[in-house]
Parts: sequence; structure tokens; C-alpha cells
Amino acid sequence: MGLEPEPLFQAWSYFRRRKFRQCSDLCSQLLEGPHGEQAAWSLKTRALTEMVYVDEIDMDQEEIAEMVLDENAIAQVARPGTSLKLPGTSQGGGPSPAVRPVTQSGRPITGFVRPSTQSGRPGTMEQAINTPLTARPITSASGRYIRLGTASMITNPDGPFINLSRLNLAKYAQKPKLAKALFEYIFHHENDIKNALHLAALATEHAQFKDWWWKVQIGKCYYRLGLYREAEKQFKSALKQQDMVDTILYLAKVHLRLDQPVTALNLFKQGLDRFPGEVTLICGIARIHEEMNNISSAAEYYKDVLKQDNTHVEAIACIGSNHFYSDQPEIALRFYRRLLQMGVYNCQLFNNLGLCCFYAQQYDMTLSSFERALFLAENEEETADVWYNLGHVAVGIGDLNLAYQCFKLTLVNNNDYAEAYNNLAVLEMRKGHIEQARALLQTASSLAPHMYEPHFNFAVLSEKVGDLQRSYTAAQKSEEAFPGHVDTQQLIKQLKQHFAML
Repeated sequence: MGLEPEPLFQAWSYFRRRKFRQCSDLCSQLLEGPHGEQAAWSLKTRALTEMVYVDEIDMDQEEIAEMVLDENAIAQVARPGTSLKLPGTSQGGGPSPAVRPVTQSGRPITGFVRPSTQSGRPGTMEQAINTPLTARPITSASGRYIRLGTASMITNPDGPFINLSRLNLAKYAQKPKLAKALFEYIFHHENDIKNALHLAALATEHAQFKDWWWKVQIGKCYYRLGLYREAEKQFKSALKQQDMVDTILYLAKVHLRLDQPVTALNLFKQGLDRFPGEVTLICGIARIHEEMNNISSAAEYYKDVLKQDNTHVEAIACIGSNHFYSDQPEIALRFYRRLLQMGVYNCQLFNNLGLCCFYAQQYDMTLSSFERALFLAENEEETADVWYNLGHVAVGIGDLNLAYQCFKLTLVNNNDYAEAYNNLAVLEMRKGHIEQARALLQTASSLAPHMYEPHFNFAVLSEKVGDLQRSYTAAQKSEEAFPGHVDTQQLIKQLKQHFAML
């Protein structure tokens, strides 16, 4: 007969092995007994929190509602290189939109999807509303945090584990160990920021304002409530008491939300003086340079990240992407192969491997990589990306019928794929189907006004059929999207000569 472990020790063992559901159930049984222990209550609180825990350090995506309701005053005409909201702030080394696709905000696409890069900040409110790619009529707080807030109803059908309205927060604030577990439960599991802030304020008062941890938590609450200046004060106060990397990252996040990238960069560099070689700080600097179009500096910092941690997925992916768009597919292929060796196995990686193999002229691996990508695609958007790239491969080998089918399949999977509409229009123009090409280009330009290609193609098409006024309007839009495009400038010059002769 084997010895049964003590129930509380068994629950703690489950918690250590990240089996939070079993830990929570065992703690519930202990609490139902005649001697409901504080330890079991605290452990269940921590287990429920860990089930829904989300790291707050990553930069959140700024959504439309936040842009409209934001009352923080930011300089309308910022100097180049000092704002994340000005797309044309490349300080050199940034690829042109002719080589590397850009996001809605005018920045080159990154090699790694992060909350702040999934769909760049729209230029204007009208653009944001009219563009289905970015128009989500919610705030970044609502989508994720509302789901977290409903977690209490899932965990216990009889109601929430802790009834916050009946809790005497002042009593718990005087018990630091219980208070910290309770705060994280209220903040992450219940998503009740008001009560969490109240508890943190009482606890920091009880600690005579000497506990840096509570100041960081108050800062997190203020940040979630949109009170960025108050959050900044709390984080700075916490840093004076205890120098921590996490606090530096939270403070930098506040500066980035206030559109102060240069201040955030200086903060990261000061942090590196105190914590030399800290990967998260170097990575933060690289991200900001990438957001500000300074791609060459970003690549250098990502290389510094790899010197400290040679398995850093984000750094490897971003350097690989940079090499690919710098016309070095063979080197990019080495970085993506490294990710494959590390165990990253998803649709995006095989998609990138397929493209790198094609442009590096390793044709034997190209189609097998794309087949694997299609097999691993988890949603229709990923499938659309693979078919779009297969269309490019078909154009490259001269099989225009296959390219036409691939771009059509792209639109079957994702009806808002502006690039596929543009490329289909070019193929229709080659067949002499002017009206279909015009309709496709108009769709592409309405879906992605930040792309210069649909505007330029529409201008060329209109000029060919003699519609000079429409051609001139479209050419101006193309120049606005990509001021350095030589063909657009030549077309505008040619059209002006036509108008001068009339």
C-alpha cells in the first residue's frame, strides 16, 4: 500500500507542474473541509490567476476607440525621427515600398507579429473606418480584458470564487502575502481594475510607501485606466526604490503610448548601463528603431540580441526578414532554417522558406515548402497568404494561367486581400480586359489606400484609354503613398504636358 501525499502538498505539486485545474479543484476540496486553510485559499487564488495570466509588458495595439477618446495632448507636427505617428521618418537604411511592403501606417512590415505591429496605426480616422483590415470598433482593453473578466463564471458554476463586493480590502491590505495573491487575482482573473487599485493603494499605505512592488501594481492599474502620466510617476518612484528590468519595460511602454519613442530609447539605454546585456532591453530598442523605419539600426540591435541569446525567435525572424528584403534570400534561408532546427513548426515559417528557396533558385524545395505551409495553415488568412505567394512563384516561372488561379484562390480564402486584387488586375490588363482590370484596381485601392501599386496601375490604365483626368488623380495618390517612385513622377510630368497643350 503506497503512502498518500498530504493534500496541500499535492496541490502545491500540481501548481509547480502548471496543472492549475487539478490544483484549483484540490484546494476547493480543502476549503470545503472543517478547517478551511489560508494556505489553500491563497494557492487556489494563484492557480486561478495563472490560468488567465497575460504578460502586461508587451505593447498593446492601439485601437480606433482609444484614438478617438484619447485626451492626451501630443504634438501635431512632431520633428522627423521623434514620433511613431509619422510614417516618413526613416533615418536611412529603410527599404523603399517598391521592395518591402508597408503597413497601413506606412512602416515596412516586420518579420515577427507583435501586438503593436499587427495592423499599424491608421493615418486618419476616415481611413481607419473605411479599411476592413484595421477597423475593429473596440478598444484594445475590451477584446482581451472582457474575456479575462468572464473567467470567474467559467471556473465555478455557482458563482465567482471570491465575492469582491463583500471583501474588506483594508483587512487584507495588512497581510502582505495574502494581499499580493489577492491583487493579482482581482487584476488578471476578475479584471476589476477599480478594486485592484483600491487594494494596492491601501497596501502601499500600510507598507509606508516603501514597497516598490505595490507602486508597480498601482502604475499598471493607472495604465489600464488610461492615466499614463500618473502611471509614469508610480513607475519612476518604484525604480528609485528598486532597480528592476520589468519596471523599465513598463515605463517604456507608457512613453511609447504617449508617442515619445526617443525618451523610451534613452530609458532603455540607461537600463543597459545598469543591466548590461539584458536581452529584453536590447530587443525593446530594436523594436522602436523598426517602428521608426530605421531598419539598419534595428538589424544591428537584433544581432546584439542574438549575441546574448542565440535562440531568440523574434530576433532571428526579423534579421531573416531584413535579409530577404535586402535581396539576400540565401542568408535569410539560413536564419529560417535555424528557426526550424529550434522546433518552430508553423505555416508562416514554411511560407517564408518557400519564398527564400524560390528566390535563391533552390526550386526543388520551393513547392514542398508551400505544400507543408498549406497543410499547417490554421485559418483562411494564412491559406490566402500561401496561395498569394504561390501566385508570385507562378509569375516568376512564366505560367500566367497558374498565377491567375492562385490569386483567385487567395480571394476565395480572404476577400479583403488588396495585393491579390492588384495582381489579378495586371493579368486582366495583359489579356486586354480593361473594364475588369479597372474594377479590380478600384477595389484594391479602396481596401489598401496606403499601397502605391493599385493607384499607379489605375493611372497607367486610364492614360492608355485616354481618361487623362482620372489618370492624373490616381497618379497623385500614388505619389502621396510613395513619393520616391520614379515611374509615377514621369507619368505626372507627361500628363502635365498633355494638359498644357490643351
